[in-house]
Amino acid sequence: MSPNLATLCYLVSGALFILALRGLSSPESARRGNVFGMAGMAVAVATTLLLTGIADGFTAVLLAVGAVAGGAFGAVVARRIPMTAMPQLVAAFHSLVGLAAVLVAAAALYSPQAFGIGAVDAASGAVALRTSSLVEMSLGVAIGAVTFSGSVVAFTKLQGLVSGAPLVFPMQHALNAALGAVLAALMAWFILTAEPAAFWMVTALALALGVLLIVPIGGADMPVVISMLNSYSGWAAAGIGFTLENIALIITGALVGASGAILSYIMCRGMNRSFFNVILGGFGADDGGGETKSADARPVKQGSAEDAAFLMKNAASVIIVPGYGMAVAQAQHALAEMAQALKKNGVNVSYAIHPVAGRMPGHMNVLLAEADVPYDEVFELEDINSRFAQSDIAFVIGANDVTNPAAKSDPASPIYGMPVLDVEKAGSVLFVKRSLGAGYAGIANELFHRENTMMLFSDAKKMVEGIVKAL
Repeated sequence: MSPNLATLCYLVSGALFILALRGLSSPESARRGNVFGMAGMAVAVATTLLLTGIADGFTAVLLAVGAVAGGAFGAVVARRIPMTAMPQLVAAFHSLVGLAAVLVAAAALYSPQAFGIGAVDAASGAVALRTSSLVEMSLGVAIGAVTFSGSVVAFTKLQGLVSGAPLVFPMQHALNAALGAVLAALMAWFILTAEPAAFWMVTALALALGVLLIVPIGGADMPVVISMLNSYSGWAAAGIGFTLENIALIITGALVGASGAILSYIMCRGMNRSFFNVILGGFGADDGGGETKSADARPVKQGSAEDAAFLMKNAASVIIVPGYGMAVAQAQHALAEMAQALKKNGVNVSYAIHPVAGRMPGHMNVLLAEADVPYDEVFELEDINSRFAQSDIAFVIGANDVTNPAAKSDPASPIYGMPVLDVEKAGSVLFVKRSLGAGYAGIANELFHRENTMMLFSDAKKMVEGIVKAL
């Protein structure tokens, strides 16, 4: 394939990737967006193979084995992974992108002639990387290594292999700043000398820095971490793309990096926190679902599935607020069935989604789409918050921090200033939760003790199934 034709094909793949992002902006067009993304990747891979050629049979076998093994693994994981584990799967995928950036950079460093990059030394005839390529490579490998180790830490937190609480220690920020300065110095050394030793020292320090950056971030900030690592993986790919002079990598990396950065900003705005505030001082603790006592001794009003069914059946409007508890219990299908039963009784049903509900951006939207909840019944915080005051019932299922009135009334609260759903303004609040335990932010929810709140203590799926039966 000629270089000009390859460039055209790469631009086609880039256009398909843009259409993929456009499609993924809405649940209604998400499937089409995924198809565009797969088509774009197929065009990019095929173009690269045709442009570079396959040197020998052994290389062809290696490529085929890698493609079949990777494709089979991806297909099996996609079919088997539960929706509750999607955040950690995304984190795991980000780690692979970061690792790939490091490995490709290492290959380009040791064999620049194989990639068709670098300049030939007139005296020795050896191929050496240009200074600009070394700058791009150092940035790509540093960001890639941070992405890899940081994503591994995020995966272990989300998977429950380690505590989701932030791990903090004295002089943490000073240590990170010092390591950042040393990393910059090592990158400068590598750019000036192209020494392999400097390359691996940059890689090792960046890996350590990735761990140290993510361990102090608590579970409540995990949605931001996921989107942030997504952005990092894109910039790593773009950096290596410039090194390899590969248009497809540059376009793809820029799209992923920019979209991830924008999403991180949206998530931070949803929590009324700055990006640096999240990175430098995460808050959060393990889910307190196992606790049986509230932070104070005030009484709460308890109810049953039959009580909830009676109240909702006689209501004119019900707003459902899903959270991570719904995801853990896999209650979305039972919830959709409950909503259908209510609508048959003439009840107006809608869903309120907080931007950081769950463990990754759009987590609740994906779960509701899986249960075939109509898209026109699902509303974001800014579109539905004003409707709680006119609603008879707010049915909260597993959402805690995003409904806590302390964010509006308690300046001493860690979540003060965070936009929350105004569920307390509804006529009655039905709150499905296993216990009075604190949420991921590690603070008690004063909504539990409000006069218009009825607590429904149970596993979310069992409670909703009981309500459906009572209806």
